[in-house]
Amino acid sequence: MRYNISDTMLSTRPKHECGICGIYGHEDAAKLTYFGLYALQHRGQESAGIIAGDGNKVTLHKDMGLVPEVFTEANLKQLSGHLAVGHVRYSTTGESNIINTQPFLVTHKGMPLAVAHNGNLVNSLDLRRHLEEKGSIFQTTMDSEIVVHLMARTLDMGLAKAIKETFACIKGAYSILLMTKDTMIAVRDPNGFRPLCLGRLENGAYVVASETCALDLIEAEYQRDVEPGEVLIINQNGLKSIFPWSPRQKSFCIFEQVYFARPDSDVFGFNVYEARKRMGEILAREAKIDADFVMPFPDSGNYAALGYSHASGIPLEMGMIRNHYVGRTFIQPSQSMRDFSVRVKLNPVRSLLKDKRVIIVEDSIIRGTTGRSRVRSLRKMGAREIHMLVSCPPTCHPCYYGIDFPSNKELIAAKNSIPEIAAHLDLDSLNYLSLEGLVEATGLGRENFCLACFNGKYPIEPDPDFQKDALAGCGC
Repeated sequence: MRYNISDTMLSTRPKHECGICGIYGHEDAAKLTYFGLYALQHRGQESAGIIAGDGNKVTLHKDMGLVPEVFTEANLKQLSGHLAVGHVRYSTTGESNIINTQPFLVTHKGMPLAVAHNGNLVNSLDLRRHLEEKGSIFQTTMDSEIVVHLMARTLDMGLAKAIKETFACIKGAYSILLMTKDTMIAVRDPNGFRPLCLGRLENGAYVVASETCALDLIEAEYQRDVEPGEVLIINQNGLKSIFPWSPRQKSFCIFEQVYFARPDSDVFGFNVYEARKRMGEILAREAKIDADFVMPFPDSGNYAALGYSHASGIPLEMGMIRNHYVGRTFIQPSQSMRDFSVRVKLNPVRSLLKDKRVIIVEDSIIRGTTGRSRVRSLRKMGAREIHMLVSCPPTCHPCYYGIDFPSNKELIAAKNSIPEIAAHLDLDSLNYLSLEGLVEATGLGRENFCLACFNGKYPIEPDPDFQKDALAGCGC
């Protein structure tokens, strides 16, 4: 039997949502989009797809798997044209199978329309039910397909009007790229939950991507972020920016800074590496612990551990070594090989740990099962004391906006106190970064962020049916 590491080793980590990248105005648009998706692979490892257009026709290729598995030189050559939109996916709504891969393409009255979506629509069940009652037939279980059905109902009004009418119906988080045969449209929800940025290539071509690391790889110059509530229409006439909806309070997802975004990206106007390092520095101020050394569980806690070490003066050591050559699948171990899925990726350094007082820095604790296995392995190597620091507050509430946090019943902090979590993980002490400290580390004010996974205050309340499904641990 073969199975994905993501289903075994990583199931207790928060799941990335999706990544999008689009190019307009370059003869190698599809190839550049491929490299953009390569840089955004951390945002989704289930599937990848690219659609390209030359002004007359569009060509689509997508499949399950990582970007270099899905695309070859041969199929990239078939994606001809000066316009391309790509997507990497981790499913937060919709099943994980080929039919739900993106970009999603339909043809309406001879006009192709494709969508690539990062986020989650919190009124998707009601919208889907309404559209089906009006005769719409859905091909997938994705909430993203709702966008094209709504667009098709209003396209006769013109593209700009159709966009305004469509997204006025939608509630939730969306950074979206839409594409016709000759136009690329970027749309970011008025709260700005998910990141989206605009860049330019040397030849003047436009690039839109989830993170700036995608711009860096293809040597595009960062221009600015796509603003919350902004629609960018890019075609042969250049770039047109419109703001069809009333401004709302910004609700940037703070977990982008904690965990999801690549450290070399600038997200919400601030560098992720620097923010994570500052989280560690503030932890050193909030949690003073006497220990022999600080260590991360690579790679998630690396930068906060570095910050804690610098601020506290306690040496940084790599007490766990990561195997960087683990493939996507491996042979299932026997029942007797306990914690194989943890050990195949990380292994402790025995001589470094024996009789030492150790501080582990982690970015988050979701269910707690992976952390427990890793602490157990450090105990076996002879660690005398094990303390854990977490560079965000306890995650007590589910996310409805595009991150696959489990339901309340699966979140360890939703039903256990910090001392109870410490006992469950077999720790000598456990400390979380305060919410105030986390916000301080980002360099922005508290009013700019969605903090719902920590405090339960949701900027946009999900529809009751959607919330019920999420609390039951079901996708839509």
